[in-house]
Amino acid sequence: MPVLKRVLILFAMLFAFVVTSFAQPNSLSIAITFGPNAEVPDPRAGYNGWMSNQTGVTETLMGIDYDLNIYPRVAESIEQVEPTQWKVVLRDGVKFHDGSAVTASAVVDAISAISDEAHPGHNARVSKLLDLKSISADGEKAIVFETNAPNAAFPWTLSEPGIAVLGPTSDEFPINATGPYVFKEAIPDQLYRAEANSNYRLGTPGLKEVRVVVSGDPATAALAFEAGEVDMVINYPEADYKRIQETGALGFSAPTARLYFYTVNAANGPMANPLIRKAVSLAIDRNGVVDAVLSGVGGVPAGTIYPAGKGWAADISATYDPVKAEELLAEAGAVKEGGTWMFEGAPLEIDIVTYSSRAALPPTAELTQAFLQAIGVKANVRVGEYGASNDAIAAGEADLFLQAWVTTPQGDPGAVLEALLKSDGGSNAGKYANAELDQLLADGRTTFETAGRKAIYDKVQEIVSAETAMIPVFHVAQVNVAKKGLTGYAVHPTETYWITHETALQE
Repeated sequence: MPVLKRVLILFAMLFAFVVTSFAQPNSLSIAITFGPNAEVPDPRAGYNGWMSNQTGVTETLMGIDYDLNIYPRVAESIEQVEPTQWKVVLRDGVKFHDGSAVTASAVVDAISAISDEAHPGHNARVSKLLDLKSISADGEKAIVFETNAPNAAFPWTLSEPGIAVLGPTSDEFPINATGPYVFKEAIPDQLYRAEANSNYRLGTPGLKEVRVVVSGDPATAALAFEAGEVDMVINYPEADYKRIQETGALGFSAPTARLYFYTVNAANGPMANPLIRKAVSLAIDRNGVVDAVLSGVGGVPAGTIYPAGKGWAADISATYDPVKAEELLAEAGAVKEGGTWMFEGAPLEIDIVTYSSRAALPPTAELTQAFLQAIGVKANVRVGEYGASNDAIAAGEADLFLQAWVTTPQGDPGAVLEALLKSDGGSNAGKYANAELDQLLADGRTTFETAGRKAIYDKVQEIVSAETAMIPVFHVAQVNVAKKGLTGYAVHPTETYWITHETALQE
């Protein structure tokens, strides 16, 4: 037996022990490749809130639905009182897991801790998103938030899983939240376990227990699933997805808001020319990339920044047209000699950089290289660390930087675009600059009416497409499998929601 297979089987056996030990009847075990980092992972710290939100332990004031729309969750309403002031009113009848009522003062205490550097729940990333000048209770049911500057994205920010509604803790309820499941225990890097909250306001949960167990990698989790040791796998190996469904397993696959895209070096080199940027984009067969890299199930071609048909997406399709690509190269002043495009007296050459921490990145870059070479453009690929790749394009030592970001982590379109494409954006390594785009992004932050914001971000996407300010390749799909009988589950585009009170597993 090959050594690798023996190792995988050993991991699967150890994995199965963690999964099955003390599991209750009507328990759903979910295998993932990451896990809790503490015995009591404070939902406000780091990205702990993702797992507590995914497992139905914690809830937020606002939520994001499956179409990337915002809705009141623990809140009943949110109102903008002044340009920098928001009033949130809590729903009636919401209780913490210990049975106590959710009050405005409890919410204030929970959220204030995020900005307190001395508190275990401190989170600099989330504190920056909130950008609070003050937070206070207005009676038992209302919270008043004062931001440092006008910010139309603020209601969306309150859907961030780290901004969980939490009450005072105790030995019995170390995470005292409001969701359909109650946190019971965590073993760092191994297990996160929650049990049903029988007093949940929306109804009795369909499961008695949720167990999240950490696998070494997707292949290990797949072995455990086939052995019947786990009920569900998040991020199942794409290449095996069709086959496992033929055994009777349920498949769940849907595009998420995580976009694989190229940052372009707009400051110097060939990609500073918008015609060449457009030609490169047209030369990429995105369907071919999805089929080859993601086995046709792990993503969908991306014509724009947000998933098609979801929330903020403009009606811009992905286009593959190598003939048009060559026409644009000629229009840019390039000349084809002996099958190779020459530009400014030298062969046109595109340097691509990326990183390896996401498995789909290097092969996507290599396929792009092949598509460019097919039309006579030489391309080189370098794979390194994220920081080194980012530095390379920032220094003008590369032309394209392939990376992957969730474009609407809180459902709002502004923050990621400002980081990537605004002239002074913190992640604008390619130095793209457009005064009209800058003004639109500023307007998007200070326009509070939804239809007006949608029009602004549609225009932003039109400019990005027309100038090829970045090159979207595909929106990755989350590919999950579960045993037959799982109901009340669907892939969420933000990747931060799994279990609701309606989720059930019928044997």
